[in-house]
Amino acid sequence: MQSKSWLLLTCLLTTCLLTQAVAQVPVPRPQGQNPNGMRVYLWTGLKSHGPGQHDYPQFLADWSKLLTDRGAVVDGSLHAPRASDLENTDVVVIYKGDAGYLSDRDKAALEAYVKRGGGLVSLHDSLCGPDPAYFASLIGAAKKHGQVNYTLDAPVPYTVTDKEHPIMREMTDLTISDEAFFLLTFAKDPALHVLATTAIAGTRSAGEHKGEVVPQMWTYEHTVPGGQPARAFVWMQGHTYANFAQPQLQNTLLRAIAWAGKKPVEELVSYKAPPRPARPADPAK
Repeated sequence: MQSKSWLLLTCLLTTCLLTQAVAQVPVPRPQGQNPNGMRVYLWTGLKSHGPGQHDYPQFLADWSKLLTDRGAVVDGSLHAPRASDLENTDVVVIYKGDAGYLSDRDKAALEAYVKRGGGLVSLHDSLCGPDPAYFASLIGAAKKHGQVNYTLDAPVPYTVTDKEHPIMREMTDLTISDEAFFLLTFAKDPALHVLATTAIAGTRSAGEHKGEVVPQMWTYEHTVPGGQPARAFVWMQGHTYANFAQPQLQNTLLRAIAWAGKKPVEELVSYKAPPRPARPADPAK
């Protein structure tokens, strides 16, 4: 009986040691990844709308590569980030319909992240949900799900209202085809800082809001009581997925991500990857 107990104890100790040894094996980094880059979490969702619209999974694929190539350390998913996902994250980029619908667990994780100064970047209808006043407290403004507060496909002519802001370094008063939003609920204390506005196009859904000038790009800086200063950036377009590749807009978003993560604004735009190490010679040749 004693020998069997000793054998069992030996097996358990061996298993424990093997488990520790496996846990200590370093996981290889993706080739070319910058280990010192800002840490970005891409929070996306399932595809919705028609072809070329609201392509959240494609954004996860395209921008995880783009940001890695620009020196960031990227993680992401098709669901809200868990508390463990946010432990070492500098900025969360949200491109998901109706991200304002949060479970109590997800809300607690996001609030704790913002309280410790974590950055947020909200794209298109991510700021939509059941309680716009709550989501506005995180990103500066939001809109209510179920309201007719959109133009659908229409010209969106930008007027840059703060040409001196470092995020807007390359932005001009261009016009894109996309979707604009109105009937927003704004945070008041503090208020958001407007970077660009648009005049709402006269679509059928716009109705009496035709011509109304509404912010479409802004920053929001605030501090949760007892917490650290936090930053957010919002771009209300992205209905048409191709607009993410428009050079001015893409660089603006890269600067906004860096700004929200409290990094040098040009860090992603100007990143130069170090040369890849030479491959060892093939001994067979």
